[in-house]
Amino acid sequence: MPSSPPNSIFHYRSSFFKSRRSSFIFFLCLLFILSSFLFSLLRPVRPNPCTNRKPKSVRVVWDTNVGAVAKNDKSRYKVMGFVGIFTGFESVGRRQSLRNTWFPSDPNSLQRLEEATGLAFRFIIGRTSDRWKMSALQREIAEYDDFIQLDIQEEYSKLPYKTLAYFKAAYALFEADFYVKADDDIYLRPDRLSLLVAKERSHRQTYIGCMKKGPVFTDPKLKWYEPQSNMLGTEYFLHAYGPIYALSADVVSSLVALRNNRHVFLSPQLNCLAT
Repeated sequence: MPSSPPNSIFHYRSSFFKSRRSSFIFFLCLLFILSSFLFSLLRPVRPNPCTNRKPKSVRVVWDTNVGAVAKNDKSRYKVMGFVGIFTGFESVGRRQSLRNTWFPSDPNSLQRLEEATGLAFRFIIGRTSDRWKMSALQREIAEYDDFIQLDIQEEYSKLPYKTLAYFKAAYALFEADFYVKADDDIYLRPDRLSLLVAKERSHRQTYIGCMKKGPVFTDPKLKWYEPQSNMLGTEYFLHAYGPIYALSADVVSSLVALRNNRHVFLSPQLNCLAT
C-alpha cells in the first residue's frame, strides 16, 4: 500500500509530459502550414517567358524563287553586330557550358546582353535524319529559344555550305555592321567584342580575324591529304582561319548576291512552348 502514491504521481507526470509534447508537435505543424500558405501568397509569380514575346529561334530554308534580301529591308532587326555560334547535335554539353558562363541561359538575359553590347547571339545548327536528335533539339529550342536552324545537313564535310547559308540567313534576319562566325568551344567576352566591332574603319569591306597559309599535303597516307593537290601547288593560298572571325556588312551582302537565296520564316515547331 505505501507504494501506491508514488506510482500515481509517476503516471500523472508521464501523462503530463506526453500531453505537452503532443501540443508542441501540433503547434509546429500548424506553424509550418501557416508559413507555407503565407509564402505561397507573398511569392512573386514568375511570368511565362513566352508571353507577349516574339520567339527568337527561327528555321531557314532554301527558296530559289525569292529574290535577294533588299539592303534597306525594314523587316530586318537592327543591331551593331550579329554573332552566330556554330554548333552540332553532339555538342549539347558545349552549349550548356557556354550557357553556364558567358552565354545567357534565358531569353530575357539574352535580350539584356543585346541591349548592353549591341550584339545579338544565336546558336547555328543544321538538320539531321535522326528523329531522336531532332526531337531533343526541338525541346532545347523550346526551353532556351536561342537558335537559328539551317536547312543544311549537319555534317563536317558540308561545313562550307553551312557557313555560306549562315551568312545569308543572318543577313536576311539582321541589319548589322558586322556578322561574326564563332565556334562553340570558345570563351567569349561580349563587351570586348562590342568595342572591337564599334571601332571606326576606313574601309567598308572588312575582315576581322586570323589568316593562315601552309603546305599542301600530297601523300595519300597522311590525314590531311589533298586530292586536288595538283591544282593547288605546294602551298595553300592565304585564307581566313580560326575559331572566330567577322565580316562587314558589305562583304556579307556580296555573299547574299550569290545564287540560292534564302527565305526566312518562323517554323511552328520552333515557337516557344508555354510552361
